[in-house]
Parts: sequence; C-alpha cells; structure tokens
Amino acid sequence: MTTANDSQDLPALAPLRQARERFLTGLPLPDGVPDEVVAAWRRARFFGVPHDLKESVRPVRSGEPAVLTAARPVLERLAPGLSSGQSALVLTDERLRVLWSGGNAPDDERCRDLSEREVGHNSAALALRSRRRAEAHGPEHFLDLWQDVSAVSVPVLAPENGRVLGTVTVASGLCAERSPHPGAALAEATAAAVEAELLTRSRTAEHVLLDAYQRAASRPGAAVVALDGRNRLLSEAAAGLLSPEAVEMLERSAGGDGPAPRTTAGIDSAAGTPRTPAGTGSATGTAVPGPEASEVEAPEAEAPGGPAYRPAACHGAAGPGAYELELPDGAGTARVTQVRHRSEVIGVVAVLEPPAGGVARTVGRPRVALAGRSVPWLHATSRAAELATTREPLLLTGERGTGKTALARELLAARGQQAPLVVDAADRSVGELDDWAEALPDGRALLLRHAERLAQSDVASLNSLLDQHPHAPLLVTYTPDAVPGPCLQRLLDTLATHSVTLPALRERPEDIRELLPAVTPGPAPGEPPLTWTLDALHALERHPWPGNVTELARVVRALAQQRRTLGPVRRAELPDPVREGPAARTLSPMEHAERTAILEALRRHGGNKARAAAALGIARATLYRKLRGYRS
Repeated sequence: MTTANDSQDLPALAPLRQARERFLTGLPLPDGVPDEVVAAWRRARFFGVPHDLKESVRPVRSGEPAVLTAARPVLERLAPGLSSGQSALVLTDERLRVLWSGGNAPDDERCRDLSEREVGHNSAALALRSRRRAEAHGPEHFLDLWQDVSAVSVPVLAPENGRVLGTVTVASGLCAERSPHPGAALAEATAAAVEAELLTRSRTAEHVLLDAYQRAASRPGAAVVALDGRNRLLSEAAAGLLSPEAVEMLERSAGGDGPAPRTTAGIDSAAGTPRTPAGTGSATGTAVPGPEASEVEAPEAEAPGGPAYRPAACHGAAGPGAYELELPDGAGTARVTQVRHRSEVIGVVAVLEPPAGGVARTVGRPRVALAGRSVPWLHATSRAAELATTREPLLLTGERGTGKTALARELLAARGQQAPLVVDAADRSVGELDDWAEALPDGRALLLRHAERLAQSDVASLNSLLDQHPHAPLLVTYTPDAVPGPCLQRLLDTLATHSVTLPALRERPEDIRELLPAVTPGPAPGEPPLTWTLDALHALERHPWPGNVTELARVVRALAQQRRTLGPVRRAELPDPVREGPAARTLSPMEHAERTAILEALRRHGGNKARAAAALGIARATLYRKLRGYRS
C-alpha cells in the first residue's frame, strides 16, 4: 500500500464536464484540462470503449486468487457497516477484475472489469499504474455511468516482493470537496489490513511447507525436495541426485507450469476441514464467482508418508494432487505432490527415485567431488562434467585460485583413463613443449595449466595441432589478465563452445563452511581439529577473497600453524583485512576495483601505507581517505 499526497491541485468540475462533452463530440478542447485526463480519454477512445456503456463484459478467471483469500476476513468484517451508508468497497485483482464488492454505490454491479480497455479511466486503473493512492471524480471518468461518482483506490502490494496484487476502491456519490476523498482513509486501512493478512499467511505457509517436507523426509536416506518458488529445501540424498536443470524443472512445477493434477486435493495443513467454495459471500459483501465456483474440492490428502498419500506409480496414474516427472539426465523420477494451505496450493513436495536397475548417475555425468553446494558452483561444475563426456577439448576459465586445476583433475580422473600428462606453461621452457605436444595424437589426456603464459610461437603450434586433431583429449586452464595476443585469442575462440567459467569465491560465500575442512591441514597427533566461532565464520564469508580458494587455504594454513591457543578460532585471530570485513555499503564497480588494488598493494608492502600509496601513485592522505570512505 502506498499513500499519495493529500493536497492535489485539481480543476473545477464544471469546466471539466464541458471539456468532456467537447471531446466526445470531436470539438477542440479548451485550455486548462489536465494532460493526464486528456490522455486517459484518448486511450479509452483508442480501445473502443463506448462512453454510454451500460454493462461491461463479465471477466473469466479460474481459482480464487490469494489476495481474495487473504482479504475475505477483512472485507466481511467491514461489510455490515457499509450497508448503512452510501459508499461501496470494491476489491480487484492485478488485472482489475472485480473479486468482491460491498455497500451501496450507484451502478456498482454493472462493471465487473475495471481495466481501461473495458471501461476507460478510473481510480483503480490509475492506482495500479502509479502504485500509489489515486482518485477519479465525475467527468474525469470516460463513462456516462460514472459522471456523478467519486472514487479513491489504493494498490495492494505483495509483502515479499512489492508486486501489485490488486486494488481496494471506495466509491461514493460526487464529492464537493473532491480531495482528499472522504473514503481515502478507509481504502488505505483496508489495503493495509489485507497486506498484513497476506504477510501472516505467507509466513504460515512456509511453516506448512516445512512440516510437509519433514514428514516426507522422515525416512532415513529419503531424497526429498520441497519448493514454493521462493524457498528450496533439499535433503542430502536429493542434493546428490539433482542437477540445477532438474531443480529448475521442479520449481516450474511448483509455479504451476508442470503437469497439473487430476483433482484439486493435495497436502493440506488442516486435512479434512470443509472448504468454502469460491464465490461465496455475505448479504452485504459479495465475492464475484469464477467458472469454478460450482466445483467443490475433494477432501485433502495427508502429507507424503501418511496413509492417504499415494504417489503415481506411472505416468497418467497420479493420485489426488500428485503426478510424476521424469528428471533430466537420466537421474530418475520425481513423484510430486501439491502442498495446500487454506484451499490454496503453496508449493510442492517431490520424492525422488533413482532409475530402476541401479543407482542413478549424478546428473548423468562424471561426479565432481569438490566442496561446494552453491548454485553458481554446482551450475559450473555440472556444465563442465557434461562437456567432459564429449571427449572434446575443454577450456576452464576464471580468476586465479578459483579451482580450475582441481576441477580439471577431477574431470580427467572421472574418465577412467591412464594418468594424464600435466603441464604448467609457467614452468616449462620452449624446448620442452614438443615433448608433451606429441602426446596428444597418441590419445593420452593432457592438462595444460596457465595457457595465458604460453609464448605466441607455442600457442601457434598448439593451434596447428588442434586443427589436425580437433578431438584431442585436452583440458586447458586460463586466467584472464592482459589482452590476449592474436594466437592465444584464436585458441580461446576455438575452445569457446566448450568452455566453462568458474565463479569467484566472493560469488559463492555460502561454500566457505564446506571448503574449510578441505583446506585445513590435519591436526597433530593428540590435537583437536581446527574449529571456528560463528563470528569468525561470518567474517570469512564477508571477505571478498581476491585470491579466491587459494587465498583462503593460505590463510587457514597460516592460522593452523601459528596459533597456540585452544578452542575455536576467534575473529580476533584472523588477519586484519579479513577481520575488518568489506565496506559497510555497496561499492560501485569502480570503487570495488580501487579497493581491490589498494588491498593488494598493502599486502605486497606488508601493510605499510606510505609505500602502498607510492606504488599506487597517489598521496598517502588520499589512501587514508579512500580507506575511510570504503568503511562508511
């Protein structure tokens, strides 16, 4: 809900009424008519809205919208008081279809669709477009029907993302004072109450989804996923089966894009409770029925694992509210059941089954056992594993320290071939390149590190070799730094269709807790393993890590070797840049680049700010000012 300024400079009604008559008869308009009113009249004419419309087309909708479900208790409390006055209260959805109306206003039953395409300019259409409280009075309307009506409308916003879900309108006879409308406070209070109810229901719905997930995952080793479009719950077994593409498929199913169930029953938080059919209302407040108003929903089924839960055994044989999906990459099937709360589908719970005849291959390709469960990391490694199955040359790019070589070794080991030949271009002399180049035609896999360090002549030789053997088992790691030369650029272009860019550690901070055990050296005999306080973990997750995983491993190893105290690592023990954390505010790309350069200069010069400033070519005072600015 948003509130407009109560003081509006509006034209007098009589001149505006005359201007409207001139517009309808095709005569020139006088001066002083607001531009937005004239534009609204012209839109109505463009849409072909007749000014003498008697009744609008009754809109068609399916199901009861969430905004009506949340608003119904609020509106029914207000309905008795509206019946004694001369005002009407109207609720619409995001397409301005009337969902509920109550009270006594002129002609409030004739127009059930308030979109400008159907009825021309009105306060609800203006509030929807501006996302603020809006009013329309008498001749500002295009229809003859509303020439003696004043209305005020307020948008209803979704609490989680601010999306407009509908509008609340108070309509009455023509108001002499005109601004603010006498019903403005009622419209705003009603919209605020509906938004509060939506917020309460969204939080309750999350608890219902969590309960359904926990019941389905109660069996040890069960592969279960629960999704509602905003939240994602995966059991450990499900995380080992699903690829990012499979998760996206299930999320589309949760959003209503997947196969529809044959009936409307599903998992409900109040199983067995009779539901109110859509389209019911009170004597003074009426919900506008949709085509489904005559349908009565079937009794709710229990959660997965309960006696009433019977997932489909095959396609087309889904039980109530359930259906079966084939997962991509041959990972198996998902038996999907809707989770319902207060007659509304709030998400799905999917029980995963590997394909018959054995355990499913993880995403149908070589398993990558590197630490990390974040979406960017899983997406990159899944793509790399998929490309590795084609036996084509593969290019892994990314910042230094992102794990390119470690991933390449994993992919080569997964092929089950003989040990690959590993060559670091930064350590090899020109004369030795011919030796490993001859291994490619023989079918032995080659891992070439630091392709950016190759000399132009060596890159030219490699390009010629790939021209002759385009399917050579080659993996190349490349760290973008300076502008590549023509030969290197040709190599990058050749491998571009089979390339993967690994995300920087700052783009996947949630993986740090999983990376720490992998980069921490083993404890000495009789010593406990290294552990971390929550405060220290938060500091590690907030640090930008310009050196990525390599820098994280270096910091952890140094701590493990130097610390003499017992207990978890505290934040005070971390290096200064990590302990202090990044800037409190969001930096622009230019500021982020400057800060990275300054921290790198400080690291090279042992924290000496005077030397770092000199190396950067700036005054020491400028360095201090920039550091203070990043912390503000």
